[in-house]
Amino acid sequence: MSKRYAFLLDMDKCIGCRGCAMACKNFNQLDPGMVWRQVYPLAESIYPHRERAFLSLSCNHCDDPACLRACPVAAYEKRDDGIVVHHQDKCIGCTNCVRSCPYGAPRFNKEEKHAEKCSMCVERIEAGLLPACVQGCVTGALQLIDLNEFEETNAVQYPAGYPVMKRLNPSTRFILPKMPRQVRG
Repeated sequence: MSKRYAFLLDMDKCIGCRGCAMACKNFNQLDPGMVWRQVYPLAESIYPHRERAFLSLSCNHCDDPACLRACPVAAYEKRDDGIVVHHQDKCIGCTNCVRSCPYGAPRFNKEEKHAEKCSMCVERIEAGLLPACVQGCVTGALQLIDLNEFEETNAVQYPAGYPVMKRLNPSTRFILPKMPRQVRG
């Protein structure tokens, strides 16, 4: 059975340092205004404690990618290992993918006039390396997993505030932050 790669974010370990986002930006040599991975602090309405919690998000490499279905020129490829690759050389810049993804993964590069998104550093994976974002995570909060072998019972697919899109079946999994031992007044 082939691997089915996915990102796992342990929100208890994420300190919001943005090392993953910077590693992605540096490895992919992204234009100054372009980001493929972002780190978001959770709103108090989602995680109502004074301790901070963060979501590190990029492409979810969905089982049924909206970006792939929306692309009129087949610039997207869904690999057998679950990775959704965007071929920028085929992209005509129509932004159908950008508008169709409920997770905001594809981004439009105004300078280059094409869409871009995370490819899970497929070239690194093929070379036996971790994606740049995973390698750049200093706390080990971001990991690369194989969903076919993943057995973490505490992981969820849709944390609070995350769009539930069962048809797309996003591959990213999350370990939610534990409640603080003491809630401060």
